[in-house]
Amino acid sequence: MTDTVLVDAANTRKWGRYLYISSVVLLCAWVLVPIYFLMVNTLSSPETVNSFPKTLVPEFDLGSLTFFAGFAGMLTALKNSVLVAGMTMVMSILIGAPAVYALSRFEFRGKSTFRLLILLTRAFPLPLLALPLAVMFIRTGLDDTAFGLALVHTTLAVPFAVLITFSLFSGIPIELEEAAWTLGCTRLTAFTMVVLPLIMPGITASAIFAFVISWNEVFAAAVLTIENRTLTAFLLQNLDTSPLHLKFAGGFILVVPALIFIFAVRKYLFAMWGIANR
Repeated sequence: MTDTVLVDAANTRKWGRYLYISSVVLLCAWVLVPIYFLMVNTLSSPETVNSFPKTLVPEFDLGSLTFFAGFAGMLTALKNSVLVAGMTMVMSILIGAPAVYALSRFEFRGKSTFRLLILLTRAFPLPLLALPLAVMFIRTGLDDTAFGLALVHTTLAVPFAVLITFSLFSGIPIELEEAAWTLGCTRLTAFTMVVLPLIMPGITASAIFAFVISWNEVFAAAVLTIENRTLTAFLLQNLDTSPLHLKFAGGFILVVPALIFIFAVRKYLFAMWGIANR
């Protein structure tokens, strides 16, 4: 009886391990295979892209990328995307970090309602708000500006910043701050010198999500800008009737900067996961 139970437990662990490995492989394939085929079609000639069956090895034909590099307005749109994403990243942290600190450290009337209201900012579809936003931006002079678009993207990114960092803030013991207070620190200096270094991986992760959200957002950028379009809106406008190989190249140009940014700050993401698992 005991031997049977042990064998069944070993079989269960073995199948659980197989299921875990299979899930990881499928998840990696789900993410990496489309990116790989996007790269293959971007680095292949137009004839190869439109042929069948598709090739699995890139030809390293840079014709499509060279075309985009010299396309009028391309570099300006790229600069606008970086500018808007950078402002969104900074504003989402400047707004989200104090809000999360207050939610994790203070008890006040309406705290639960406040947390709910932060999440409700994502309850309304952006197309529903497009017309009121456009009218308001025209009246305030924020239409067709990088700062106005960054405000909209910040509204989309703040809920994610709050969700990511709230649990991490709550995991920092209040005793650390109290010890700093007894040594002469104010609440602000205790936050900047004690809490902020510990929570920096979570803040960096929030910044990454804010950057990616802004970089990939297209609807608000297409509606609220005309001359100062971001790269997503610019490509959407110009690739609608373009050949297939140029559409692949446009998608590749959109994906690569975000991947480079995430890869550059990956150590902060891993550190955040380590803190969250404590």
